[in-house]
Amino acid sequence: MHRIFLCGALLSASLAPAARAAGPVAHPDTYTYATISDADSMDPAWAYDSASDLIILNVYDTLWTFSGASTKIMTPLIATKIPSRANGLISADGRTYTIPIRKGVKFHDGTPLTPEDVRYSLLRFMLLDRAAGPSSLLLEPLLGYPSTRDDSDKMLPHVWEDAQRAVTVRGDDVILRLPRPYAPLVSILASWAPIVCEKWSIAHGDWDGTEATWEKFNNSAKEQSPLFEREDGSGPFKLVRWDRRTQEFLLERFDGYWRAPAKIKYVVVKGVNEFGTRKLMLLNGDADTIYADRPLWSQLQGLPGVQIIDDLPTMENDPIVFFTFKINTVGNPYVRSGRLDGDGIPSDFFNDIDVRKGFAYAFDYKGFIDDVLHGKGRQATGSIPASMPGHNPRQKTYRFDLKKAEEHFRKAFGGQVWDKGFHFTIAYNTGNIPRETICQIIKRNVESLNPKFKIDIRAVEWPTFLDAQKDSKLPIFVLGWNADYPDPHNFAFPLLHSQGDYPPYQHFKDAEIDRLVEQARLETDPEARRRLYYKLQAREYELVPHLNIVDDLRYRTQRSWVHGWVNNPIFPDAPYGSYFYTIYKK
Repeated sequence: MHRIFLCGALLSASLAPAARAAGPVAHPDTYTYATISDADSMDPAWAYDSASDLIILNVYDTLWTFSGASTKIMTPLIATKIPSRANGLISADGRTYTIPIRKGVKFHDGTPLTPEDVRYSLLRFMLLDRAAGPSSLLLEPLLGYPSTRDDSDKMLPHVWEDAQRAVTVRGDDVILRLPRPYAPLVSILASWAPIVCEKWSIAHGDWDGTEATWEKFNNSAKEQSPLFEREDGSGPFKLVRWDRRTQEFLLERFDGYWRAPAKIKYVVVKGVNEFGTRKLMLLNGDADTIYADRPLWSQLQGLPGVQIIDDLPTMENDPIVFFTFKINTVGNPYVRSGRLDGDGIPSDFFNDIDVRKGFAYAFDYKGFIDDVLHGKGRQATGSIPASMPGHNPRQKTYRFDLKKAEEHFRKAFGGQVWDKGFHFTIAYNTGNIPRETICQIIKRNVESLNPKFKIDIRAVEWPTFLDAQKDSKLPIFVLGWNADYPDPHNFAFPLLHSQGDYPPYQHFKDAEIDRLVEQARLETDPEARRRLYYKLQAREYELVPHLNIVDDLRYRTQRSWVHGWVNNPIFPDAPYGSYFYTIYKK
């Protein structure tokens, strides 16, 4: 996600002394990761959450990938070379990319992979374009706009023609033609171009690749896709089973992989909400690594046969407290009465800036970092994290100040909020302790200001949580953002731009923010770009569309018999989940 940050230092983490493994390696052919949430979809053009993308990038190959722990150096996969100006595969004007496609690669069903599959995959990724999905990552650089639809949800003219010009095949090469230079494109393609099998997809009822039918698949429901819970990728592992009832994935090594087969034969990824169960699985050897947030760190110290790898840098902004400016109140239990009558909140509750500032001053940022994260982090100063160019470490931030919070709540809705009070529910995804704790801090501090202020907290399973968030039914929701590629635009756009990932569901739009995001994306001078991002973060502070909480460090918990793991913060769900290809047990 950027140019000048964490590359060689990514593995310079401190290792806590690992207790010696007791007994022989358990389940030597199987690597098991116990996490906290199920995936949303297996469709590479739909999925935009780390739980889904973790599986996708292990069963599908992309054109190239980040090499080891680096966020700058890349290794070719489906492509035989990575385009650059130096090797002549990027034109002098920066607008044409030539990508030579590897021969001898097969999909999991045995079908040979061809340049036409690559073309189909790139077009499909862009044209399916589900609301606030990943398609903007390729639409922006290749077509010049982030969505195939306008603000009224009508299809833009010339989308098909623009896509046909942007992606073509010439012999064994795929040619990309950009409307203007776009420096992060190579980094984007490292993660966001999983190659699907055109023949398999069409045979199973997916888009047939023609102009006549693409609009039918545009912004379609996730379950409509034949790739929702099946795959035919060419990656190192095959999807054997996704049991959505038990939240368990079973992957099997693909012995026909074009590289040497993976070192481990089976991978199990299982959602287990209770930390006590995950910890017991780790101790018994039934899990090789587990998801464990910073609040659980002290409970994992000194366990026999367990290794703690700490102080791992991140490329993320997580957690973030988002406000929904226009709540969908239809059949919505989270808003109770749906009115400002003391027993609910209206649709536009968080559209009042004094409500948002009241919540901003009611959160104890330092207490959360010190007590919950054990001091591992510092208060975030904006959407762009400290690991990114354009981050402003001196940007003014909100502080914990209940007097200031009360001032703003008294002004909200012309005094009605203070006089009438409110009652609503904050949801968090089940098993995420830091997000649960954030909800509890908000509840405790806000309710302390006025006995008429009431907030309930509810744990919700991950897919259900995402559906409610996407339906704008959550008044407040706590989520985060992990870098898709190393550039500040990948935080500015999804978190702040009206066509990004979160603002459409928040119904947040600010013309000045949109202008700054778009201007910074096109700016090639580093100093001028930095100034634009500083202005963007100042505007963000002024409008309070969400609360940025912390720039933090992560740790990983694994059995001592696990080897081959590499921390790359770009990879989905890092450092808990990982690229399984290199992992083995001994």
